[in-house]
Amino acid sequence: MNRIVTDPKILGGKPIVKGTRISVSLILDLLASEMSKADIIKDYPHLKIADINSATKYAASLIEKDRIVLHAVR
Repeated sequence: MNRIVTDPKILGGKPIVKGTRISVSLILDLLASEMSKADIIKDYPHLKIADINSATKYAASLIEKDRIVLHAVR
């Protein structure tokens, strides 16, 4: 996942694709809007498929570490 980095000087320290100002959250939003990887690369030609894959793997690793506790509503 060395394609994903953080820098407090870029986008307030949000995780980004190395060498860009494209955040992991932007990539996830584009994918969630059903944009294909090919279309994302058309719109952001400096990205590679590996960058998109790294962004999704990065996000998955964060969720994997997170604990979600559901409380029953009475």
